[in-house]
Amino acid sequence: MDIMIVDDHPLFREGLKAIISRDDRYKVVAEAGNGGEGLRLGRKHLPDIMLVDISMPGKNGIQMIRELKEALPRTRFVIISMHSEADYIVEAFRSGAVGYLIKESAAENLLKGLETVVRGDLFLDNALSQEVVFKLMQSKPDSVRDDLEPYATLTAREQEVMRHLAEGLTAKDVAAKLFISPKTVENHRTNLMKKLGLQSTVELIRYAARLGLIDLETWAI
Repeated sequence: MDIMIVDDHPLFREGLKAIISRDDRYKVVAEAGNGGEGLRLGRKHLPDIMLVDISMPGKNGIQMIRELKEALPRTRFVIISMHSEADYIVEAFRSGAVGYLIKESAAENLLKGLETVVRGDLFLDNALSQEVVFKLMQSKPDSVRDDLEPYATLTAREQEVMRHLAEGLTAKDVAAKLFISPKTVENHRTNLMKKLGLQSTVELIRYAARLGLIDLETWAI
């Protein structure tokens, strides 16, 4: 499959090419150092996959994807960025991206990400679940900002604890599942409730349901 790389750091592009070269199913056919050049070369080469940075001189990666999406309907756009903030991730998927990788984990996850998007699935290598992203893609921007930003401040462990608590597990059950002490679970619960601005388990369950982490219909609330 033909791949094009759009990133303003030449050394990082070289690193991506070295990783891609490990799998003979993929071939880098073009590279660009900014969004404007990405638009021009994307229309010229019609790649199967475009690996795109967000922060670039002039037109950023998300703007570039929005402009190319109609011209390249078969191209799969994958963001590779230093940004892990929720707003960037949501806007990337709304623009038409089907994958999002953090630069620092590209060496480990790039080929896995390529394989995932090639088979038609969404790829996301950070702590946010696919269910969250799909839910947010159907939400209004204000709702996205209100619900996702606090969730994105949680550590990966706090997100795990939150999901299990929202599913109805007790602190003891969560402790056994995660191989930690009930006291540690309670500490995580206190911290995550404070970060999310929640006061009760009922509020936690409803919040988790809004993000798509659980099905609220299974709860009689």
